[in-house]
Amino acid sequence: MPENETHGYCDYAGSDYRTAFWGDSKRAYEDAAERIALRRLLPPVGGRLIEIGAGFGRLADLYSGYSEVILLDPAESMLRQAQERLGNEGFTYVCGSVYNLPLNDASMDTVLTIRVLHHLKDVPLALREIRRTARANGRYILEYANKRNLKAMTRYLLGRGATPFSQEPYEFVPLNFDFHPIYMKRQLQQAGFALGKELSVSNLRLSVLKRAFSPQALATVDGWLQVPLAPLKLGPSIFVEAVPQGKDSIVDSQALFRCPRCHSTDLKEKRAALVCQECGRAWAINDGIYDFMGPIARP
Repeated sequence: MPENETHGYCDYAGSDYRTAFWGDSKRAYEDAAERIALRRLLPPVGGRLIEIGAGFGRLADLYSGYSEVILLDPAESMLRQAQERLGNEGFTYVCGSVYNLPLNDASMDTVLTIRVLHHLKDVPLALREIRRTARANGRYILEYANKRNLKAMTRYLLGRGATPFSQEPYEFVPLNFDFHPIYMKRQLQQAGFALGKELSVSNLRLSVLKRAFSPQALATVDGWLQVPLAPLKLGPSIFVEAVPQGKDSIVDSQALFRCPRCHSTDLKEKRAALVCQECGRAWAINDGIYDFMGPIARP
């Protein structure tokens, strides 16, 4: 997994993430449990939805009730896999950074980050950017890796692991973080979100259980546990429904994109590029993928 120290995130550019991590039913239970959680939290229909860190589009089939779906990821290779799987109809593919989203203020009705925040060095900055692009009273559905899960607490009490009780993020390997629920609640509130429903997910993520039971059986039981265990937050993954608070300031309500450099929303398409009319920078459109990771020579 390559690191991007400049922006403080970890991406999967050029990797075999889809097959190595999700292939051969290795995580069929986790996938099914996460889908149960998303069906509980995600509004079934809506306007414009964006999944940040969408990768190869694993969860895109859940978004069929939305009028516009944007899949954003920093790795063009991941988006290319999503495009090959899903096609172009109904999806907009955007290569960009969560720290500087190439999107207009208050332009999103629903935002998702699933299995993303644990790869970010600067979660507060990412949450502020997400709040900027989410409209007030919309929905932000997020998942974070729970530092204070039952397995971590058990290991600590047996003298085998780091403390799960301190509130600061724990980087267990480079650019892989676990977060304390109190820390995440504080960061979300400071970024301008109110917390709604929460779910404890993947509560049965144990090798012995995976060997003994089918993924669907485990996911079914997990679905029963997600709500009652939510106040205890014992699962390794916590799903949260967050609601953007306050009022939105919209410069151009019709614009979707904004220039990552000067923040103008006046971008015009010209010969496979979006050209900013304010600063003159051009951003490539590569076979249907809008690439905002770095400007190109003006066409």
